[in-house]
Amino acid sequence: MTHILSKEERTQIVNSHKKNLAMNRYNLEISILEENAKVTPDATQTTSLNAQVAAVDLQIAALDEELASIAAE
Repeated sequence: MTHILSKEERTQIVNSHKKNLAMNRYNLEISILEENAKVTPDATQTTSLNAQVAAVDLQIAALDEELASIAAE
């Protein structure tokens, strides 16, 4: 497949997305910390936040696969 963008450009884009996901993940971790600091944490909220962290982890793994694919070209 012919790409208009160079390997370096594509790698930079993927890494930019990974950075955004890492920031989102950290934000979720802080939200979990805040929720757990409450006298009565909302279990539903905590479960939701943990599910979002798991989803971000899957997205990061997919981007790692894309980086490997770009490097292997």
